[in-house]
Amino acid sequence: MDFEFTAEDEDFRAEARAWLAAHANVAVDRRSWERTLGAAGWIGIGWPESGYGNRTAGLTQQVAWAEEYARSAAPPRSGHIGENLLAPTLIAHGTEEQKSRFLPPIARGEELWCQGYSEPGAGSDLAGIRTSAVREGSYYRIAGQKIWTSLAHEADWCFVLARTDPGSRRHHGLGFLLVPMDQPGRIEVRPIRQMTGTSDFNEVFFDGARARVEHVVGGEGQGWRVAMSLLGFERGVSTLAQQIGFAQELSRVVRTAARTGAVDDPVLRARLVRQWAELRTMRWNALRTLGGSGDAGAPSVAKLLWANWHQRLGELAVRVRGAEAAAGPADWSPDAAYELDPDQHLFLFSRADTIYGGSDQVQRTIIAERVLGLPKEPKGVV
Repeated sequence: MDFEFTAEDEDFRAEARAWLAAHANVAVDRRSWERTLGAAGWIGIGWPESGYGNRTAGLTQQVAWAEEYARSAAPPRSGHIGENLLAPTLIAHGTEEQKSRFLPPIARGEELWCQGYSEPGAGSDLAGIRTSAVREGSYYRIAGQKIWTSLAHEADWCFVLARTDPGSRRHHGLGFLLVPMDQPGRIEVRPIRQMTGTSDFNEVFFDGARARVEHVVGGEGQGWRVAMSLLGFERGVSTLAQQIGFAQELSRVVRTAARTGAVDDPVLRARLVRQWAELRTMRWNALRTLGGSGDAGAPSVAKLLWANWHQRLGELAVRVRGAEAAAGPADWSPDAAYELDPDQHLFLFSRADTIYGGSDQVQRTIIAERVLGLPKEPKGVV
């Protein structure tokens, strides 16, 4: 069977070319783009404090900015971990010295951050921390390993959850440390190659890495409290912007279904309609919970909804194309880089949606224990 594009498929080809062009030289372009945004004051508009080179905006204005940014197909962000996770945490728990040192470079787009939480021996059990931080004078010496560390290969700094009390267990005796990544021989970053051929996640090995004592946020032994506070900042305005991207992907899948005739299949047509209806429901739910507080289950419900929805969309993206979806745009081998078109990338990358950012199992446990009041799941002693 011939899988070459025909004349009537030119729109699809144009979309594919545009997507591939937009993802070329991503690391270099993203760092430059962060500085461009920072120079205009557009980083940190959602922070509760100004004075760090950032504008401030109300909740409605933040939503408008995030949605318009997504609609404009602006470059992917690489500073969101520092802007949306670390910065609000520092504002809530950091000292004035920590805020003065770290917030202005984030607002200018000059320093990029990664998150050192997950460990290979603990799975999704965040309290199963083995990475140690031993105090030696004015520094902590860090030893251990983190995994699934997004953007570690680009980051200048990493906030690391480590055990500062060697005799502690579970969520006790942890520290939240700010660690510079430029420590040759003490920090090694190993990219993890994904099915898409890219390496957005990394393993990070700490072998005597150092963090200054004054760069422990919230005080020694308070790492769990700070880490849990940070996780509360993970869902918010960005969810609505994410849904704009989802809507654009869904529109592309619908257009492909019309092009291939898959829309005439009643089963596939029903699945497309369901995807549209569920996306609208997710938006209404996000608007309902936006700006709210005290609902421990809202972030977990949102994560379960969008992760599974997006994974099903990836499956639909290749289903509506049929056998054509298995054909690559160029020759490749397992040992060489290869290109994926937008639908193939969506299908493969979305397989991780139900794992990263807190797996489905973790989210359901949070809902069961913190919302429904069910008995806690037994955990082994670490």
